[in-house]
Amino acid sequence: MRRFQAVSLMLTLTAATAAYAESALNVYSVNYPLQYFAQRIGGEHVNAVFPAPADVDPAYWVPDADVIGAYQQADLILLNGAGYASWMDKVSLPKRGQVNTSASFRDAYIPMADKVTHSHGPGGEHEHTGFALTTWLDFVQAGQQAEAVCVAIKKSDPDRAADYEAGCQSVALDLAALDSAMMAVSRTYQGAPLMGSHPVYQYLARRYTLNLRSVHWEPHDTPTVEQWSEFRHMLSEHPARWMLWEAEPLAETAAQLEALGVRVVVFDPCGNRPDEGDWLSVMRSNIQALTDARSAH
Repeated sequence: MRRFQAVSLMLTLTAATAAYAESALNVYSVNYPLQYFAQRIGGEHVNAVFPAPADVDPAYWVPDADVIGAYQQADLILLNGAGYASWMDKVSLPKRGQVNTSASFRDAYIPMADKVTHSHGPGGEHEHTGFALTTWLDFVQAGQQAEAVCVAIKKSDPDRAADYEAGCQSVALDLAALDSAMMAVSRTYQGAPLMGSHPVYQYLARRYTLNLRSVHWEPHDTPTVEQWSEFRHMLSEHPARWMLWEAEPLAETAAQLEALGVRVVVFDPCGNRPDEGDWLSVMRSNIQALTDARSAH
């Protein structure tokens, strides 16, 4: 009898677990920051999915047919806006579940100054054109994107709105703390010139009044003789002592920069999943790296 009761209880729990899993919202995102917000807000009630491989830039990644099919079956599809993930314009996806998380500040998108074609990662060549894409590096805008995620999830599952609101408030507090910390460190730079290795820091520079200019270098590539020549010319007009990088550059590149009096500062936009930690911990590390770099001079 006891064995029968134990088996019966196990079957009941298994069925309940399966039913619970089926009741969770399937929320697909076009980048990791949006997946992170959805998971923080939704908790165990949301199956937050970002299916891109870890070694690609999600902004230029093109999913295969099976992955597109998974997006088509999702309850919600979180878009970044500003032209991010342009593959979505070329496939048929249900409009009902799409959420442009940056729609509330679309008038604040930053146009790209120049059209540049190059490659990074396994995705091949692509163009930097249209609008700057890393909207979340302005932490106020990131808060607006998280709020849009929260509104969409609550609308899709109103019975758990109170739980989702608690998650949203938690994320909002963390983003406000990031904004305050970034404001504080930016004041220590007092308009000092900075360089960026890639044109991904526009929203960061605007929000936190950083005097920053960018080149189009990749951490895993060795700059050409021509690129070094152009860089030295830029330094003559914009004498930066710090250069923001998406990831650690090659040791040879860092050494040549050091010889020019330029210190490498890794500020990872974290559009894709990090090797360690999560989006919040990466942003905290970014701010600490800027703080440490300024303190060293």
